[in-house]
Amino acid sequence: MEPIRVLIVDDHALFAEALAARLDREPDLVILPIAADVRRAVALAATERPRVLLLDMTLGSESGLDVLDRVRDTQPELRVVVLTAMSDLDTMVRAVRRGAVGWLEKTEGADRVAQVIRSAARRGGWIPVDVLGEVLHRLVRDDPEPHGGAGTLAALTPREREVLQCMVDGLGRAEIAERLGLSTNTIRTHTQNLLAKLDMHSALEAITLAMRSGMRPSDH
Repeated sequence: MEPIRVLIVDDHALFAEALAARLDREPDLVILPIAADVRRAVALAATERPRVLLLDMTLGSESGLDVLDRVRDTQPELRVVVLTAMSDLDTMVRAVRRGAVGWLEKTEGADRVAQVIRSAARRGGWIPVDVLGEVLHRLVRDDPEPHGGAGTLAALTPREREVLQCMVDGLGRAEIAERLGLSTNTIRTHTQNLLAKLDMHSALEAITLAMRSGMRPSDH
């Protein structure tokens, strides 16, 4: 499998360098030069072509949201995971709306960071479980689908809709496989297919669209 190229964007030099040194020991990760501000982050993202960008929300007097805005249109395939000391829900929702697929606090261990990087690279993501429901609620409340979104979901097969319903129910891949009586590899394929049909880049985006379209957690 091709190594995952990772760009760290953080103005705290000691933290960024220590994290880079630790992640560089992971055999499947390639750690690129560190960026400490918006300008350098955008430049390195363009020249180094990372697969995953680890982004701090506070970059001196600048905001990580500016990085999200700058790379979203030019590099739509770039997967951005926020790694920050902030825990503000409003900022989290704004970051997800701008394209972030993950949110980690800096108190997380390096093993978890590496795990989320791998998940993001595979079109997954990560939002802390204790705030996921509120994040989804705010995304649906503040940004309703103008046409209901039902037409978009109509492109899915019945099985893909079942998988999406399980995702809305908060189930992981193994739990979906158990509920539907399928293998985890089959669930992975269905998930990839439904994300492609919905033109979504993460499970979080797909769940948000499903909830805007009227899909709600079931009573299972």
